[in-house]
Amino acid sequence: MNDQIRAREVRLVGPEGEQVGIVPLERALQLAADVDLDLVEVAPMARPPVCKLMDFGKFKYESALKAREARRNQQQTVIKEMKLRPKIDAHDYETKKGHVMRFLKGGDKVKVTIMFRGREQSRPELGYRLLRRLETEISDLGYVEAAPKQDGRNMIMVIAPHRATKAAATAAKTGAPREREDEAEEAPSAAPAEPVANSGE
Repeated sequence: MNDQIRAREVRLVGPEGEQVGIVPLERALQLAADVDLDLVEVAPMARPPVCKLMDFGKFKYESALKAREARRNQQQTVIKEMKLRPKIDAHDYETKKGHVMRFLKGGDKVKVTIMFRGREQSRPELGYRLLRRLETEISDLGYVEAAPKQDGRNMIMVIAPHRATKAAATAAKTGAPREREDEAEEAPSAAPAEPVANSGE
């Protein structure tokens, strides 16, 4: 930037992106000083290097803002895990399914693991049927991202939330409930009920 540039001549770009052309470094520095801007090398490997007239302090500030906004909007993928047995009873299954649905509604992926023990390892179809049943029953919230796969004593399937489900979860985390509260505050309060006349009976 400015006096740190070592090239004898540069390809100069104006503050609005207009092409000025190839000029001696001294001329480019003078033009920058005339408009109270910095001469910034934006393509040092070019021959000659490309330099642009800009307010470097403002550029750094805006870049930092954009990077912070990008980090804030970046969706972190979290994988939850739910373990089931192939001969799980109905009540436990419904409880586990409820957890899976809650994770998906929260925008998280779920790794569902069927744990086989002893002779159960010779009946992988039991785990496969259980996973397919779960897939069907949560299909409105998510889809199978990784199909059931045997891994030693376990069978694993990964379920991911639908895009709409994840978007709703993200909106809820970024303040949608607050908007509903604001709407409730703006809504006119209901008129008090009129007292009922006593009939004397």
